[in-house]
Amino acid sequence: MAKKKAKKVLCNKCTGLCCRYFALPIETPEDKEDHDDIKWYLCHKDITVFVEDGDWYINIKNKCKHLGKDYKCRIYDKRPRICRGYRHSDCDFTDGEYDYELHFTSGRQMEEYIKIKFDNNVKEKQKSKKKKKRKK
Repeated sequence: MAKKKAKKVLCNKCTGLCCRYFALPIETPEDKEDHDDIKWYLCHKDITVFVEDGDWYINIKNKCKHLGKDYKCRIYDKRPRICRGYRHSDCDFTDGEYDYELHFTSGRQMEEYIKIKFDNNVKEKQKSKKKKKRKK
């Protein structure tokens, strides 16, 4: 009974964080062009991209049109299956900070990541090839 009461108290304090964004899986980028496509996503307002457990997601900050000013769902009895499946253990209100492997909030961040991931590796490979040629 204490758990139910604690959950109800948390629900009364809810600010609908889970109803103010949605995240969708995207294909894992494999090359520079794929990463550049993700940079394009990040050029749009209220978009972030994150990696969690090796999987890439686009996060879209966009409030559900059924979330009331009181942060209650106005279609609760007819809410979508995804909403019905949401559990307290997944609640954004009770969880701490997310521990993403990678989190991009701007195109500039992705551009820097691309340089590190691809351009620096290319330069290192070129240096390595030059050293091998000199040794021969």
